[in-house]
Amino acid sequence: MTLKVEIKPGERIVIGESLITNGGGRAKLFIEGDAPILREKDVLPPREADTPAKLVYLAVQLLYLKHGDESVLKDYRDLARDFAEAAPGAVDILNDIDNCLLSGDFYKGIKYAKRLIEYEEQRIRHV
Repeated sequence: MTLKVEIKPGERIVIGESLITNGGGRAKLFIEGDAPILREKDVLPPREADTPAKLVYLAVQLLYLKHGDESVLKDYRDLARDFAEAAPGAVDILNDIDNCLLSGDFYKGIKYAKRLIEYEEQRIRHV
């Protein structure tokens, strides 16, 4: 199945292990294969992973980009366990992430990890 992606001028996208920057006008890419693809808005650079939820997100992102690398999975499990102990109210979101990872749907896991960041931000605002 072919994936059609439109990117704006200057927008970046990660395909596999490559960062692609659109240097011109709006571009349409037709991508065949199963390489991991992330738009710039979904990429969390490691230097910006400065909260526990963002560290979980980064781990899930790396699992997606590295096709479930075992060392990253171990890091994710440690981070998720620590987060669940500190914020028991987030267990449902963490379970959703776990279910995605167990089924190999790492991209969907990223979407749930975004919810974890939102959860964390809401809790911080209420403190």
